[in-house]
Amino acid sequence: MTQLSTLAASVTFDDIVAARARIADGVVVTPCRDSLDLSELTGCEIHSKLEFQQRTGSFKERGARNALLLLDADKRKRGVIAASAGNHALALAFHGKQLGIPVTVVMPTFAPLVKRTKCERLGARVILFGENIAEAKVRGEEYVAREGLTYIHGFNDAAIIAGQGTLGLEILDQVPNPDAIVVPIGGAGLIAGVALAVKRLSPSTEIIGVEPRRCPSYSEALKVGGPVRVQSSPTLADGLAVPEVGDRAFAIARDKVDRVVLVDEQEISLAILRLLELEKGVVEGGGATSLAPFLGGQLGHLKGKRVVLALCGGNIDPTILARVIDHGLAIDGRLTRFTAIIRDRPGGLAAFATVLADTGASIKQIQHERAFGGPDISTVQVDCTVEVRDLEHAKVVHRTLEAGGYRIVARSHT
Repeated sequence: MTQLSTLAASVTFDDIVAARARIADGVVVTPCRDSLDLSELTGCEIHSKLEFQQRTGSFKERGARNALLLLDADKRKRGVIAASAGNHALALAFHGKQLGIPVTVVMPTFAPLVKRTKCERLGARVILFGENIAEAKVRGEEYVAREGLTYIHGFNDAAIIAGQGTLGLEILDQVPNPDAIVVPIGGAGLIAGVALAVKRLSPSTEIIGVEPRRCPSYSEALKVGGPVRVQSSPTLADGLAVPEVGDRAFAIARDKVDRVVLVDEQEISLAILRLLELEKGVVEGGGATSLAPFLGGQLGHLKGKRVVLALCGGNIDPTILARVIDHGLAIDGRLTRFTAIIRDRPGGLAAFATVLADTGASIKQIQHERAFGGPDISTVQVDCTVEVRDLEHAKVVHRTLEAGGYRIVARSHT
């Protein structure tokens, strides 16, 4: 038996069933809601598994509670440590507090402030170190040696994978025989557990993984037949920015995951906006990746099929959310930015704003530019950001202004 085969056998379907019973009184059974709006948008029968409604905002609670409950008394007393960009750390902090187990988390320096603050509020010791999960893990292992803590790997620990697999069992209870389940991939622990559970009970269900193009660690592992370190770049899907998938998680997932697609930052940004508007849910970049490939037209074979999206996290930094909303609106053609030349006279700006209002556009921001507006002192340059219905409406706005004698010297829709 090869090493990967041995690792694949280290987590079984029975482990997932046992984990479900073990964590039942401590983890929320989240809704799996059908979505008319997303179904219309994608051409599929979409059901959204709302894991961002867990108490700490992500699916990570399932594995964390399962792993903590399996510790013996001595390990519980000493405490645990993990490297995490946020959601695994939050889950351990929350359930560690509930179970009386000390928790230390090592978070990469890019970890969102909202996640770091929540961990500290839950009583965890937070250590910031490294540019990614791998570097944070090295520091975590130093504390294991120094303080005798138990390291709980966020996506490769057997108890973690079994706990995450309970999501698959819940989905099948709520949406019998789905044609496909779309799952984000970071370190591959979630998709490994879900695939193991689902393929046992519903073998025909297609398991589709989604990765950010800026950190394709699972896709690269598939190419070479095992985990390999990839060069990652900053991504909106920060929770998926794992430069190397877990060997155990990969061993379980590789024969059970049917398809993997990559999504870019624009698709992730637009997915966050769509979920906010259509599902009324604040979903972080990592969770929104399950919708993103539909927006890029990558999963056309699922038209008319019953599809479950794992919306697996909701811990997005509010400042990032604000930027994503504006960027998503721009991608969508609902924000347009342009520079116009108007007469520099009393009432000139008011008249310009009136023309804009008459077109049905809404001014988001406007700024005079006199110093760099050119040599004609009778005119002034105005930089405008305007909300419109769509790209066609933006063109109407521009044509109307030009017909009214205003000269547009620069324009942008993204």
